[in-house]
Amino acid sequence: MKTLRTASLPLLAALFAAGCGHAPKAGDTAAAFDAPLDITGSFAPRGQAGMDRLDQDETQRICSEYEGKPVPPELVTTIMEAANAGIRFPADGNYLGDWKNGEKIAKTGTGLQSNDDPNLPNGGNCYACHQMAAEEIAYGTIAPSLGLYGKLRGNSEPILKYTWTRLWNSHAYNACSHMPRFGEKKILDEQQLKDVMAYLFDPQSPVNLEAPGKN
Repeated sequence: MKTLRTASLPLLAALFAAGCGHAPKAGDTAAAFDAPLDITGSFAPRGQAGMDRLDQDETQRICSEYEGKPVPPELVTTIMEAANAGIRFPADGNYLGDWKNGEKIAKTGTGLQSNDDPNLPNGGNCYACHQMAAEEIAYGTIAPSLGLYGKLRGNSEPILKYTWTRLWNSHAYNACSHMPRFGEKKILDEQQLKDVMAYLFDPQSPVNLEAPGKN
């Protein structure tokens, strides 16, 4: 049975019904919100989205359990060590591909959804969370800006490896990160990751160009 740490709807209903006669005690309310809720009945397989998506791996399980709370240091270590152990760097040692393809990947939000064609490549949907190129006016702010990424950092071997690792599995540096594990979960393949890397580092990429009027 798949469970989430949230309120059991039948139990909450019972508490509210009981409230007609008396107010629920604090302990009763806390117990209601700690009760497991079976959510499998709310989902059905559709297209490429199967019921297996409700199955959590160990990292997801820990991060769900401690959502909104500090993760114990020993579990942070467990998550980060497991993430680092799974990093796979480019087989040919080349981190950079075609920035123009990387731009398309960063701006594409389709892929892996139930109504998406599984035969088409997935997008990275990077702009949903990050500001990247200064010319793009539609972007999310939940994550840091990546504007001038390569221009500010250079392209040394350590920074290339750091950035690749972030894309592959960001839990390696930030346990319980909300960033997708693009490489670890095969959301993007190696060539796509190289192209996104080029979008971040290539001097000709819009990511590394100053906004008009600032240069």
